[in-house]
Amino acid sequence: MEENQEVLSWIEEYFSTDTHKTNLVCVLLALQEKFGYLSKEGLQAVADKMGLSPANVFGVATFYNQFRFIPPGKHPIKVCLGTACHIKQASKIMEHWERRLDIHEGEVTDDREYSLDRVACVGCCTLAPVALDGDVVIGDMSPSKIDGILLQHKIKNSKEKSGSDNSSTNESG
Repeated sequence: MEENQEVLSWIEEYFSTDTHKTNLVCVLLALQEKFGYLSKEGLQAVADKMGLSPANVFGVATFYNQFRFIPPGKHPIKVCLGTACHIKQASKIMEHWERRLDIHEGEVTDDREYSLDRVACVGCCTLAPVALDGDVVIGDMSPSKIDGILLQHKIKNSKEKSGSDNSSTNESG
């Protein structure tokens, strides 16, 4: 509920700052950039603000594959499947991510730690095959690099958890 109010407040502020917000795709991109995905409430609010039907807004949003309708994971993984990466076996990289995370492209793990998506091109063709871990570009991807990334995340998560456990113990003791 709190997130919905934040989305609605952001949309109010977004439209109040400039009266030239007439490009639906640009509005949807800005909304997704702010919140990581397009919620049902966000799409409805955009439709209301722009005087469009919700079906029209949803139709445009579903037409373009860069829009998400579920929140991304804590670690959004994007695999480039552009021409250079495709030639360098990026589909095998995607398959390894899917196996290791036990999800398919476009999905989020049950614990919401990871989301997995494809992108058309990252613009780092000389590093092909490429994946993004959040905003970090990782070139020359291989199954062993994927395993290393997942291990790094696991270690970092366990340190964060043990650090928060220690701080709560220290505060009470």
